[in-house]
Amino acid sequence: MKVLAAMSGGVDSSVAAALMVQEGHEVIGATLKLWAGADGSLPTSGCCTLADSEDARRVAATLGIPYYVLDATEEFRAGIVDPFIAAYLNGRTPNPCISCNRVVKFDRLLRWAEDLDCDLLVTGHYARVVPDGSTFGLFRSVDRDKDQSYVLYMLGRDALERVRFPVGEYHKEAVRSIARELGLRTAGKRDSQDICFADGDYRSFLRREIPEAILPGPIVDEEGAIVGRHDGVIDFTIGQRRGLGVAFGTPRYVQAIRPATATVVIGRRGSAPVNGLKLGEPSWVSGTPPIGPVAVQIRAHGDVHDAVLDSDGRTIDFVDSLEGVAAGQSAVLYEGSRVLGGGTISATMRE
Repeated sequence: MKVLAAMSGGVDSSVAAALMVQEGHEVIGATLKLWAGADGSLPTSGCCTLADSEDARRVAATLGIPYYVLDATEEFRAGIVDPFIAAYLNGRTPNPCISCNRVVKFDRLLRWAEDLDCDLLVTGHYARVVPDGSTFGLFRSVDRDKDQSYVLYMLGRDALERVRFPVGEYHKEAVRSIARELGLRTAGKRDSQDICFADGDYRSFLRREIPEAILPGPIVDEEGAIVGRHDGVIDFTIGQRRGLGVAFGTPRYVQAIRPATATVVIGRRGSAPVNGLKLGEPSWVSGTPPIGPVAVQIRAHGDVHDAVLDSDGRTIDFVDSLEGVAAGQSAVLYEGSRVLGGGTISATMRE
């Protein structure tokens, strides 16, 4: 079988490619170049750094497979970075990694795999593609702590027929052990947690990109009384507790962000419960919404919460109210370890 292995320069994608070689497949390694500075320079933190590309190239050489770099910087800027900036200016909490998977990575890589006559696309994500009757389903990885199925909810059955996640069958330490046994230079490499285009600080990135749009404003309590000032709503996200710039005897949390007036609303825990949400542009693995009881995950490594998906396929009602749910986040629906689908939160609902 001919396989295109997406190689980010990390240990997980390195081992995913290695496992395919061990199985006897014809493997081609590829790195997507997603971001470059105005002068063409690569980022120095997060994924997609020059060092990452070099690590991927040298791992490919160790495995004896061809290696290519595919330039997707224009698609990334238009499809990920510009919407990310717009979301923060509108008081939303975007997840650029999910958007990148949906808009750029899998679309571009699957098209390239087809151009190269590859049967499968393999990545280093911690998730599992499992036979499901005549097709395939998407499931959580064996390692729950590293599970990345949350960021893959947009993959439908057509894509799952052509995608595999080999490391999803292993725990992280086992993946590192395989890399050490094979002598891969990425065996001990630290996992990247940063947004690739923001050099580890998205607030500074936004201030560089759109300084004219970052306006100071008031911080108010639940009654609307001004309790402080801030330097820009981009410094805040719904549910945030630390770094508010105001002090009280008990903790306060960001409850609302109002970009039109540059206002940040804070309050006590439990004073702004969310009882449901609306999904924008939902995507379902099976192609149809799973109407009825579901489990919902709001954050990449967060807890799951019991809920009901209404008959419109877009409205989710929580069994118990939640705090810190914000427009722009992704809500992903599960049935046990099976991913049902999800979407971006377009609005939250309160009693």
